[in-house]
Amino acid sequence: MRKHHTLFVWQQSKNLVTEIYQLTNYFPKDETYGLIQQIKRAAISIPANISEGIGRNTYRDTIQFLYISRGSLFELETLLCIAIDLTFLKKEDGDKLFIELETITKLLIGLIKSYEFKSKTINKSNS
Repeated sequence: MRKHHTLFVWQQSKNLVTEIYQLTNYFPKDETYGLIQQIKRAAISIPANISEGIGRNTYRDTIQFLYISRGSLFELETLLCIAIDLTFLKKEDGDKLFIELETITKLLIGLIKSYEFKSKTINKSNS
């Protein structure tokens, strides 16, 4: 039942959420319902959609949720760029997060390709 817990990409993205929560504690308090909330939602969406996708019954559904997770990665990257531009986030901290985002993106793309391959293989055998 907890198959997604074994995925390195899920583990890394879940760890990223913790880092995001810790870093946004230092943002201005008047951003609590603005940029902070948006950043947190994007970060949480990454491991949440991975696990929801893995829990689906078809490869097509799984792939769709993995793509949603990838979209959240790109959204988070943009939000972090904005936070740096507004000087809410130090560039050094942002650069560290960007490296983590890049790693998670590569892992996620690999997982997507794996499921796409499995999906094509099953479709060919059903033809």
